Amino acid sequence: MTHTPKILMIATSAATMAPSDEPTGVWLEELTTPYYAFVDAGADVTLASIAGGAIPIDARSLKPKGENDASVERYYDDAALKEAVANTPRFETLDVSGYDAVFLPGGHGTMFDYPESVALARLVETTLDAGKVMAAVCHGPAGLVNAKRKDGSPLVAGRKVAGFTDSEERAVGLENAVPFLLETRLRELGANYVSGPDFEPFAVRDGDLVTGQNPASAGKTADLVLEAVRARKAA
Repeated sequence: MTHTPKILMIATSAATMAPSDEPTGVWLEELTTPYYAFVDAGADVTLASIAGGAIPIDARSLKPKGENDASVERYYDDAALKEAVANTPRFETLDVSGYDAVFLPGGHGTMFDYPESVALARLVETTLDAGKVMAAVCHGPAGLVNAKRKDGSPLVAGRKVAGFTDSEERAVGLENAVPFLLETRLRELGANYVSGPDFEPFAVRDGDLVTGQNPASAGKTADLVLEAVRARKAA
Protein backbone atom coordinates (compact mmCIF):
# COMPACT_ATOMS: atom_id res chain seq x y z
CA MET A 1 0.00 0.00 0.00
CA THR A 2 1.41 3.38 -0.98
CA HIS A 3 1.84 5.85 1.85
CA THR A 4 0.18 9.22 1.30
CA PRO A 5 2.54 11.88 2.68
CA LYS A 6 0.91 14.38 5.01
CA ILE A 7 2.40 17.86 4.85
CA LEU A 8 1.55 20.83 7.05
CA MET A 9 2.19 24.29 5.59
CA ILE A 10 2.24 27.15 8.10
CA ALA A 11 2.09 30.68 6.70
CA THR A 12 2.64 34.07 8.30
CA SER A 13 -0.24 36.08 9.74
CA ALA A 14 1.70 39.37 9.77
CA ALA A 15 0.04 41.86 7.43
CA THR A 16 2.32 44.81 8.22
CA MET A 17 5.99 45.43 8.90
CA ALA A 18 5.60 46.58 12.48
CA PRO A 19 6.03 49.16 13.86
CA SER A 20 5.31 50.71 10.45
CA ASP A 21 2.07 50.14 8.58
CA GLU A 22 3.93 48.99 5.44
CA PRO A 23 1.86 46.07 4.05
CA THR A 24 3.45 42.62 3.90
CA GLY A 25 2.39 38.98 4.20
CA VAL A 26 3.24 35.71 2.50
CA TRP A 27 5.03 35.77 -0.86
CA LEU A 28 2.34 33.92 -2.79
CA GLU A 29 4.61 31.93 -5.12
CA GLU A 30 6.36 30.48 -2.05
CA LEU A 31 3.04 29.06 -0.91
CA THR A 32 1.49 28.07 -4.24
CA THR A 33 4.54 26.46 -5.87
CA PRO A 34 5.21 24.01 -3.01
CA TYR A 35 1.50 23.45 -2.42
CA TYR A 36 0.91 22.30 -5.99
CA ALA A 37 4.16 20.32 -6.08
CA PHE A 38 3.00 18.41 -3.01
CA VAL A 39 -0.59 17.92 -4.19
CA ASP A 40 0.53 16.84 -7.66
CA ALA A 41 2.84 14.27 -6.02
CA GLY A 42 -0.16 12.79 -4.20
CA ALA A 43 0.43 14.39 -0.79
CA ASP A 44 -2.31 15.39 1.63
CA VAL A 45 -1.63 19.07 2.38
CA THR A 46 -3.02 21.08 5.28
CA LEU A 47 -2.74 24.86 5.22
CA ALA A 48 -2.49 26.71 8.53
CA SER A 49 -1.12 30.01 9.82
CA ILE A 50 0.37 31.59 12.91
CA ALA A 51 -2.80 33.35 14.08
CA GLY A 52 -5.50 31.62 12.00
CA GLY A 53 -7.94 33.26 9.61
CA ALA A 54 -6.99 34.76 6.27
CA ILE A 55 -3.33 34.60 5.26
CA PRO A 56 -2.20 38.11 4.23
CA ILE A 57 -0.69 38.08 0.74
CA ASP A 58 2.09 40.54 -0.07
CA ALA A 59 0.78 42.68 -2.94
CA ARG A 60 4.33 42.79 -4.34
CA SER A 61 3.99 39.08 -5.12
CA LEU A 62 0.93 39.57 -7.33
CA LYS A 63 0.92 40.67 -10.94
CA PRO A 64 -2.05 40.99 -13.29
CA LYS A 65 -3.56 37.67 -14.35
CA GLY A 66 -1.45 36.14 -17.09
CA GLU A 67 1.84 37.66 -15.89
CA ASN A 68 2.55 35.52 -12.81
CA ASP A 69 4.49 32.40 -12.02
CA ALA A 70 2.56 29.34 -13.26
CA SER A 71 1.58 28.28 -9.73
CA VAL A 72 0.13 31.74 -8.97
CA GLU A 73 -1.87 31.63 -12.21
CA ARG A 74 -3.19 28.22 -11.16
CA TYR A 75 -4.14 29.68 -7.76
CA TYR A 76 -6.21 32.41 -9.41
CA ASP A 77 -8.45 29.69 -10.90
CA ASP A 78 -8.47 27.43 -7.82
CA ALA A 79 -11.51 28.28 -5.70
CA ALA A 80 -10.71 25.56 -3.14
CA LEU A 81 -7.19 26.82 -2.45
CA LYS A 82 -8.34 30.45 -2.32
CA GLU A 83 -10.93 29.43 0.25
CA ALA A 84 -8.26 27.57 2.26
CA VAL A 85 -5.99 30.64 2.21
CA ALA A 86 -8.88 32.82 3.39
CA ASN A 87 -9.81 30.53 6.30
CA THR A 88 -6.80 28.85 7.91
CA PRO A 89 -6.73 27.21 11.32
CA ARG A 90 -4.22 28.47 13.86
CA PHE A 91 -1.48 25.85 13.64
CA GLU A 92 -1.42 25.34 17.42
CA THR A 93 -4.97 23.97 17.28
CA LEU A 94 -3.92 21.05 15.05
CA ASP A 95 -2.71 17.61 16.06
CA VAL A 96 0.65 17.65 14.29
CA SER A 97 1.68 14.11 15.24
CA GLY A 98 0.48 12.59 11.97
CA TYR A 99 2.39 14.86 9.59
CA ASP A 100 5.47 13.71 7.69
CA ALA A 101 6.72 17.22 6.99
CA VAL A 102 6.23 20.83 8.04
CA PHE A 103 6.83 23.57 5.46
CA LEU A 104 7.24 27.29 6.14
CA PRO A 105 6.64 29.53 3.09
CA GLY A 106 8.36 32.91 3.20
CA GLY A 107 7.42 36.49 2.58
CA HIS A 108 8.56 39.42 4.70
CA GLY A 109 5.65 38.85 7.09
CA THR A 110 7.47 35.81 8.46
CA MET A 111 10.24 38.02 9.83
CA PHE A 112 7.72 39.61 12.18
CA ASP A 113 5.71 36.69 13.57
CA TYR A 114 7.66 33.46 13.05
CA PRO A 115 10.46 34.36 15.49
CA GLU A 116 7.92 35.62 18.05
CA SER A 117 6.04 32.31 18.14
CA VAL A 118 7.33 30.09 20.93
CA ALA A 119 4.91 27.40 19.75
CA LEU A 120 6.47 27.46 16.27
CA ALA A 121 9.98 27.10 17.69
CA ARG A 122 8.78 24.10 19.73
CA LEU A 123 7.14 22.58 16.62
CA VAL A 124 10.40 22.95 14.67
CA GLU A 125 12.23 21.18 17.49
CA THR A 126 9.74 18.33 17.88
CA THR A 127 9.46 17.81 14.12
CA LEU A 128 13.20 17.24 13.76
CA ASP A 129 13.44 15.29 17.04
CA ALA A 130 10.84 12.90 15.64
CA GLY A 131 12.89 12.37 12.48
CA LYS A 132 10.34 14.17 10.35
CA VAL A 133 11.06 16.71 7.61
CA MET A 134 11.29 20.40 8.49
CA ALA A 135 11.43 22.82 5.56
CA ALA A 136 11.41 26.57 4.92
CA VAL A 137 12.02 28.85 1.94
CA CYS A 138 13.24 32.44 1.49
CA HIS A 139 12.32 34.29 4.73
CA GLY A 140 10.67 31.12 6.06
CA PRO A 141 13.89 30.10 7.90
CA ALA A 142 13.05 32.97 10.30
CA GLY A 143 10.95 30.23 11.91
CA LEU A 144 14.14 28.30 12.72
CA VAL A 145 16.09 31.01 14.53
CA ASN A 146 14.70 30.45 18.04
CA ALA A 147 14.52 26.66 17.88
CA LYS A 148 17.01 24.86 20.09
CA ARG A 149 18.47 21.42 20.61
CA LYS A 150 17.91 19.59 23.87
CA ASP A 151 21.26 20.94 25.14
CA GLY A 152 20.08 24.51 24.55
CA SER A 153 22.27 25.20 21.53
CA PRO A 154 20.73 26.72 18.36
CA LEU A 155 19.07 24.07 16.26
CA VAL A 156 20.65 25.45 13.08
CA ALA A 157 24.21 25.39 14.48
CA GLY A 158 26.48 23.33 12.25
CA ARG A 159 23.72 22.54 9.78
CA LYS A 160 23.51 23.60 6.15
CA VAL A 161 20.84 26.27 5.87
CA ALA A 162 19.80 28.55 3.00
CA GLY A 163 17.61 31.64 3.19
CA PHE A 164 17.15 35.11 1.73
CA THR A 165 20.61 36.62 1.43
CA ASP A 166 21.57 39.95 2.96
CA SER A 167 22.43 41.22 -0.53
CA GLU A 168 18.99 40.17 -1.80
CA GLU A 169 17.42 42.06 1.11
CA ARG A 170 19.40 45.17 0.20
CA ALA A 171 18.50 44.74 -3.47
CA VAL A 172 14.79 44.90 -2.65
CA GLY A 173 15.38 47.89 -0.37
CA LEU A 174 13.94 46.36 2.79
CA GLU A 175 17.09 45.85 4.85
CA ASN A 176 15.97 48.54 7.31
CA ALA A 177 12.34 47.41 7.42
CA VAL A 178 13.02 43.94 8.83
CA PRO A 179 13.89 43.32 12.50
CA PHE A 180 17.11 41.51 11.50
CA LEU A 181 18.91 40.32 8.39
CA LEU A 182 18.19 36.61 7.99
CA GLU A 183 21.55 35.52 6.57
CA THR A 184 23.41 37.44 9.28
CA ARG A 185 21.27 35.93 12.04
CA LEU A 186 21.65 32.37 10.74
CA ARG A 187 25.43 32.82 10.59
CA GLU A 188 25.45 34.28 14.12
CA LEU A 189 23.62 31.17 15.32
CA GLY A 190 26.37 28.97 13.88
CA ALA A 191 24.54 27.72 10.80
CA ASN A 192 26.60 26.58 7.84
CA TYR A 193 24.86 29.17 5.69
CA VAL A 194 24.92 28.32 1.98
CA SER A 195 23.60 30.22 -1.04
CA GLY A 196 23.62 30.52 -4.79
CA PRO A 197 23.58 33.67 -6.94
CA ASP A 198 21.06 36.27 -5.82
CA PHE A 199 17.50 35.63 -7.03
CA GLU A 200 18.49 32.33 -8.69
CA PRO A 201 16.99 28.98 -7.61
CA PHE A 202 18.96 27.39 -4.75
CA ALA A 203 17.91 24.90 -2.09
CA VAL A 204 19.76 22.54 0.21
CA ARG A 205 18.87 19.41 2.16
CA ASP A 206 20.73 18.56 5.35
CA GLY A 207 19.16 15.29 6.43
CA ASP A 208 15.60 16.12 7.46
CA LEU A 209 16.15 19.88 7.28
CA VAL A 210 15.37 21.45 3.89
CA THR A 211 15.77 25.16 3.10
CA GLY A 212 15.60 27.38 0.02
CA GLN A 213 17.01 30.81 -0.69
CA ASN A 214 14.38 32.96 -2.39
CA PRO A 215 11.04 32.88 -4.24
CA ALA A 216 12.64 31.26 -7.30
CA SER A 217 13.79 28.42 -5.02
CA ALA A 218 10.31 27.33 -3.94
CA GLY A 219 10.08 24.52 -6.49
CA LYS A 220 13.54 23.12 -5.71
CA THR A 221 12.76 23.26 -2.00
CA ALA A 222 9.51 21.36 -2.51
CA ASP A 223 11.30 18.71 -4.57
CA LEU A 224 13.84 18.18 -1.78
CA VAL A 225 11.03 17.89 0.76
CA LEU A 226 9.40 15.12 -1.27
CA GLU A 227 12.80 13.42 -1.65
CA ALA A 228 13.36 13.60 2.12
CA VAL A 229 9.88 12.26 2.89
CA ARG A 230 10.40 9.36 0.50
CA ALA A 231 13.82 8.61 2.01
CA ARG A 232 12.30 8.57 5.48
CA LYS A 233 9.57 6.16 4.42
CA ALA A 234 12.10 3.89 2.70
CA ALA A 235 14.36 3.72 5.76
